[in-house]
Amino acid sequence: MSIDDYLAGFGEEPGYLDYGRVGPLSRVAAEESTAYTQLLERARYGSLEAFAAQDARVRAAAALLTGFPTEQIVFQPNTTQGLMHAMFGLTGGVLLSAEEFPSLPISAVRAQDALHVTRPTWLEAERGRITPGAIREQLDTRIEAVALSLVDSRTGYLCDLEGIRQVIGDRLLIVDAVQGFGVVDAPWQLADVVVSGGQKWCRSGWGTGLMALSERGLDRLTPVFSGYTGTDAAEEEGWGEVPPPAGDARAFRVSNPDPIAEARFAAALEELALVGVPAVNAAIAERVTEVIDLADEFAVAVASSRDEHERAGIVVLEPPAEQVTLLSASLHNHGVTVTSRPGTIRLSVHAGTGEETMDMLRAAFVSYATAAVY
Repeated sequence: MSIDDYLAGFGEEPGYLDYGRVGPLSRVAAEESTAYTQLLERARYGSLEAFAAQDARVRAAAALLTGFPTEQIVFQPNTTQGLMHAMFGLTGGVLLSAEEFPSLPISAVRAQDALHVTRPTWLEAERGRITPGAIREQLDTRIEAVALSLVDSRTGYLCDLEGIRQVIGDRLLIVDAVQGFGVVDAPWQLADVVVSGGQKWCRSGWGTGLMALSERGLDRLTPVFSGYTGTDAAEEEGWGEVPPPAGDARAFRVSNPDPIAEARFAAALEELALVGVPAVNAAIAERVTEVIDLADEFAVAVASSRDEHERAGIVVLEPPAEQVTLLSASLHNHGVTVTSRPGTIRLSVHAGTGEETMDMLRAAFVSYATAAVY
């Protein structure tokens, strides 16, 4: 598949720069959802077998992108549930930043409060930059795992997984990948747990996600809330007994997954595998550079990294405090969808961000600059 074929699957209206919040459904994901919804609506004889096949399909598609074997991948309905599995399954100390997206620190504290077998140690990181050096300075013998986001949701910083793996040795590395999965060609196999939802950059909608585990992760994590579909026993054999969790990633299942969500996610991942994540990443990098250049042209401070090795699709603007509302209003008035946070404005650029969107962004900057002068 060519990059042009992939770009043709972007159907959102011009002005959308908020993929870090949610990615509008790709064409293949939307078509897959419609097809399986209609199949479920009719429920004709023999149709249920197609739904049963979606779990193997989505794990095979995820294996293509992550490099993990299919038996070490399990579908999850969202990132947070996968992180909860990981944190509740840990024994020992886990090093992470309290400034991470709340899914990580809340999961760690909930696990500590409930089971008293894991202990969060709060990593001091400068403005969301989790670096190998910062981790090295704060490691000690009590730390059994390090947990972090591949891409920080507030700063857009892309962490160095290779450097971090070298620093932490054989400790578990748990990665919240949701802000980069599908658009960052990361060395996933350096991690022991990779968790991501598909509703952002993969554009497969809410209710989609995955958890991939290394052999070390499977060996060291306890599947604390493992449901009846997380065993090796067939459903008809599980009555009247409580079988142990499965020996592979299926142990981290609570119940049967939504097969329509799996189909959406599988279609999106299959498309990404065909076009290649490096090609998607290159297209994003080009657009991010254009956004940064536009911001520079209108003297809007860029708080996120300019280095291509430290960024993905997020650009964070930090105008003077008294002008944040003005810039937000200018973007809104020109139909540009972004995420505004206290003091900053986050733009999320995808490969399908087109010229019309860039023109709308420029018009918003013009209005902002004019109003700011007067």
